[in-house]
Amino acid sequence: MPVFITYASYSNAGVKGMLKKPENRTGPVSALLEKVGGKLLAFYVTTGSNDVVVISETPDGTDAVAVGMAVAASGAVSRVETVRAWSADEFVAITEKAAKLVAAYTPPGG
Repeated sequence: MPVFITYASYSNAGVKGMLKKPENRTGPVSALLEKVGGKLLAFYVTTGSNDVVVISETPDGTDAVAVGMAVAASGAVSRVETVRAWSADEFVAITEKAAKLVAAYTPPGG
């Protein structure tokens, strides 16, 4: 299954909810991913521009985006960004494919 990394930042409402009822959010996130046939690989609370980093597997990108949208719709987060991740070996295969395409592309002005 493809791996996705999701970055999220809590909204003011999300922070208020956590202060009202402090809890580990791994369970609810894992359950949501399981509903789309996915799996939670890691859940981290972070500092900096993102409050949360979730690493997951889902059947495809539409599932990962749908999970992010469902969480955003709750109002608990103010920003969600999901990116696709590839292992180093998977990326070698991508670069090999790209190398075969280089000669077929004409750049602007070329």
